[in-house]
Amino acid sequence: MAQRSGYPSDVTDDEWTFVAPYLALVREDASQRQHALRAVFNALRYLVKTGCGWRYLPHDLPPWPAVYQQWARWRDNRCFEHMMADLRELARVLAGREAEPTAVILDSRTVQSTPESGARAGYDGAKRRKGSKVHVAVDTLGHLLAAVVTPANVTDRGQVDALCERVQQVTGQKVQVAYVDQGYTGEDAAYAAAVHDIDLQVIAKPEGQTGFVLLPRRWVVERSFGWAARFRRLARDYERLALTMHQFHFLAFVTLLLAKGVFRATSP
Repeated sequence: MAQRSGYPSDVTDDEWTFVAPYLALVREDASQRQHALRAVFNALRYLVKTGCGWRYLPHDLPPWPAVYQQWARWRDNRCFEHMMADLRELARVLAGREAEPTAVILDSRTVQSTPESGARAGYDGAKRRKGSKVHVAVDTLGHLLAAVVTPANVTDRGQVDALCERVQQVTGQKVQVAYVDQGYTGEDAAYAAAVHDIDLQVIAKPEGQTGFVLLPRRWVVERSFGWAARFRRLARDYERLALTMHQFHFLAFVTLLLAKGVFRATSP
């Protein structure tokens, strides 16, 4: 049999050394394990990067039921969320910043629904699209801190409380200000942020300006959405569970930071 040559999405040896402790929920040599954990992780990365269906995973990767079952364990334990928190801290320190941010940017993107996700889809009148909204909070470097997945008809203002609560949880109450666009105007949104000791600052377009405008601070989250768009599984909402779409976003941002090699800062 020909030796497997691998795919561009495969984890490298250095990356695997870093991520393995986060993913080994049981011993590598546990009797119930039939497939190498690294091979399962490679299959998951292949799926998220290429956007293929579970049953269309290549045959030189572990069988899709085994990959899905292990993914469900990682998803429910929020392994990639924990991994992202540590990678984000490393990336910030290497960039000469404090480990935890004091400022974040909030925004949302609407993802087109599919038959699998249609049961929880809503219609976004502004984008004229039926699907889900992924509400995110990123730091000023564009790294993901928190995410909330809702039907697309849910307003951005309505998720300020959930995002700010999660942001303060993961940063240890360090965030002081959140930058947002005009979709977050109103006393309710400002109050929801203030409850969590965050000052909500709306960055508006210059008066009389129409069309696309590169706004201070706000462009960072747009770049983050561009990074996410490189993962085809995130281009549409193929997931029956909102938690799956939620955790796939963390996996995508983990993959991006692993590729930058920030984890090498932990090496002796």
